[in-house]
Amino acid sequence: MKALTRTDFNFPGQRSVYHGKVRDVYDINDDLMVMVASDRISAFDVVLPKGIPFKGQVLNQIAAAFLDATADIVPNWKLATPDPMVTVGLKAEGFRVEMIIRGYLTGSAWREYKNGCRELCGVKLPDGMRENERFPEPIITPTTKADEGHDENISKEEIIAQGLVSAEDYEVMEGYTKALFQRGTEIAAKKGLILVDTKYEFGKRDGKVILIDEIHTPDSSRYFYAEGYEEKFANGEPQRQLSKEFVRQWLIDHNFMNRPGDVMPELTDAFVESISDRYIELYEHIVGEKFEKAESKADVAARIEKNVNNWLAAQK
Repeated sequence: MKALTRTDFNFPGQRSVYHGKVRDVYDINDDLMVMVASDRISAFDVVLPKGIPFKGQVLNQIAAAFLDATADIVPNWKLATPDPMVTVGLKAEGFRVEMIIRGYLTGSAWREYKNGCRELCGVKLPDGMRENERFPEPIITPTTKADEGHDENISKEEIIAQGLVSAEDYEVMEGYTKALFQRGTEIAAKKGLILVDTKYEFGKRDGKVILIDEIHTPDSSRYFYAEGYEEKFANGEPQRQLSKEFVRQWLIDHNFMNRPGDVMPELTDAFVESISDRYIELYEHIVGEKFEKAESKADVAARIEKNVNNWLAAQK
């Protein structure tokens, strides 16, 4: 099975295409978006030189499942998944911020806290917390959405003052973010997992705030295994994680963090296969179902093109 690392479709009514780090988004008649989850993988803001077979299918199907499971809380962009690697949905004007919500002190928040930071994105943090400790209440730490380079932390007050989002729309996004995280936490708990932190993106269509992009995937979220959490926390041991963190850790172990002068290590076929297996394992834990690899007697791109064209034709 070859990985799909590049797409170059020309769908009926196509106006433009945006090639992101891992997704290619096709604009259909300025009304619909065809989002193709490729097998590209990124870490430290760089796309790795090899794709990961089935990664796109894993991410697309997890996101689709969670969009369906939260549609009663917030309207979202998804209309259909005509192919295992594709979601088609409504086009919306995306806000230039990402809503990051954290239930636990870990990752970049812990690194800043350890260095003495006691306020993150305008949120005051209590003294005496330890790595991977649960916050009394989840905190929202938004970032700007950068086209190039790193996203930057920003406070609610700065977002509104800079006119990135109106005060009214921000309140709606904040309420949706908390409700989505609560639902995600409940679903994860049933699977023996802890939803540690995640990000949501919102847009506006017909004057309404809607949820866009992917949600609760291992690329956009961090999960701990619930079993053993308390014991590991009490002993100050690293938590068992279900996220893309293992890829970052492998790169760190091979002296790559995308710093000036860093050289990308060679991704062996065996390592690529192990990442693919790990993503499939993530899927089965998070969704709670066996992963069915999409058949592709021809090449994957041809299958996607046929499935999307058939779906678009059926809408006429």
